[in-house]
Amino acid sequence: MAVLPILRWPDARLSTRCAEVGVVTPAVVALAGDLLETMYAAPGRGLAAPQVGVLQRVFVMDTGWKDGPRAPRVFIDPDIFWMSEDRAVGPEGCLSLPGLTTEISRARAVHLRWTGLDGALHEDRLVGFDAICAQHEFDHLDGIVTLHRLSAEARARAEAEYRA
Repeated sequence: MAVLPILRWPDARLSTRCAEVGVVTPAVVALAGDLLETMYAAPGRGLAAPQVGVLQRVFVMDTGWKDGPRAPRVFIDPDIFWMSEDRAVGPEGCLSLPGLTTEISRARAVHLRWTGLDGALHEDRLVGFDAICAQHEFDHLDGIVTLHRLSAEARARAEAEYRA
């Protein structure tokens, strides 16, 4: 496993929709290991493949490791097929926008389907911070960063702060 450099916005790869993985190969397993190693080193709670320049639909997360034992999760070709109407607005940071925190509205719960490292299809309902983190990372797979979730005025302020 290796710690990879994390791309910073406005790198064009962060605004690109990623390709489906399809079959879990040894290269995909190695990518997942590198993503986890990079996420822990950053230190973050989630990381998506495009953030390290790999335009494939893979993300990793471990939302509780800073407060307890590590419990890494790998999501390959994920699909969020249900979101609660109940929303939470809260601060979000991003490893590709270091030093910038913005207020983002997210569903409080999601139902997610993905392929695991075992090649099998998995499904789970995520709530609270797990749901918010998964939505953030899923956005990266579609070329969306937190700035894209802001109003034009809020985005202009955030971009000015980020570039300062």
